[in-house]
Amino acid sequence: MKKILSITLILAMAISFCSCSNGGSSSATDKNSTDSTVSTAGKGTPTQAPTDPSIIPVQWQDNGIFSEYYEKAYTLMKTMTTEEKVGQVFYANCPTTDAAEIAAQYQFGGYVLFGRDFENFSMDEVIANSIACKNATRIPMTLSVDEEGGTVTRISRYSQFGVDQFLSPREIFANGGLESIAADTQAKSNLLNTLNIDNNLAPVCDISTDPNDFIYDRALGETPEKTGEFVATVVRVSQENNIAATLKHFPGYGNNVDTHTGVAVDNRPYSQFEGEDFIPFKAGIDAGADCLLVSHNIMTCVDGKYPASLSADVHKIIRDKLGFTGIIMTDDCSMEAILDYVGDYDPAVIALNAGNDMVITGEYTTSYPAVLKAVNDGTISQDTIDHAVMRILAWKYANALM
Repeated sequence: MKKILSITLILAMAISFCSCSNGGSSSATDKNSTDSTVSTAGKGTPTQAPTDPSIIPVQWQDNGIFSEYYEKAYTLMKTMTTEEKVGQVFYANCPTTDAAEIAAQYQFGGYVLFGRDFENFSMDEVIANSIACKNATRIPMTLSVDEEGGTVTRISRYSQFGVDQFLSPREIFANGGLESIAADTQAKSNLLNTLNIDNNLAPVCDISTDPNDFIYDRALGETPEKTGEFVATVVRVSQENNIAATLKHFPGYGNNVDTHTGVAVDNRPYSQFEGEDFIPFKAGIDAGADCLLVSHNIMTCVDGKYPASLSADVHKIIRDKLGFTGIIMTDDCSMEAILDYVGDYDPAVIALNAGNDMVITGEYTTSYPAVLKAVNDGTISQDTIDHAVMRILAWKYANALM
């Protein structure tokens, strides 16, 4: 269970927070004002509920990891306005000011937190702000952070949070194997639970043994099989401690470049992905990972037109080949890597039509109205948005977030 703060503390801390920091997307900090043209979530007309709201469309019925909660989620989804549904599919980079108020306007499914969301705040302030954001929305938000260890530590690099900066998985594994990885994951889970954060955007499933690779410092640096054992350990320990694990960055970076600043075109054959890169992801899926994050790499052996994050064919691999039934989310759609591939469409529209459940972005002032328009004019079908929202709600029910 998440740590519960007294109402006195919540009322005492009215500080808004959040933005982008080192090692993450750089586009969130200058796009945090509200857009007056956006309909306030909750003020539209709710979708008409069926006579029997417990009847889930046959094509959505599966034995997925959240399927126990599908009926409950479907029933709630049918009471939501279109505006609320659209808000729910956004995992927005948290704005620098007025975070709770903006969350209330858009009814976001979640916020992604970065280094500056912690740097100048005390532990009590971060906890209070987290709770304020969750209380601002009709459906409680989920809060996520990249606390990988090593070069990507949004929280532990700051001493006020009472822990030493987490080492990279590579260092931990080299010094103590999977037992040390489990202890490290436990410590991270304890910290995130204390701060009322639900989702760690980890573990990194990428395989890299070459120091020249962009992802090298963040990868375990071991064989696909050993990396899979590491991934499964992180997933198991995280989720046993009420922290959702997110497998990233599908389909695997390999030796590709940083997609925060440019396009990564991966020309490797599909057989190499099957024999190497997919192995850690499959291990994490089999361990019950809640979430999977898709990179902006172009996987030419599957889809040479779109980055993986925007490719329906890549998402079919995740669902049909690897059997993942949890939440699929994009890497940050504010990244430069995808802007040349979206044409006249907003990246979020293409991402949802490709099969993502949630879109990470700092550009919500433009992406939210674009998705709302696409749903209203049929560019995004009602089934597509409803199915994504049902899965998100089931995830939240499964994790006792509401």
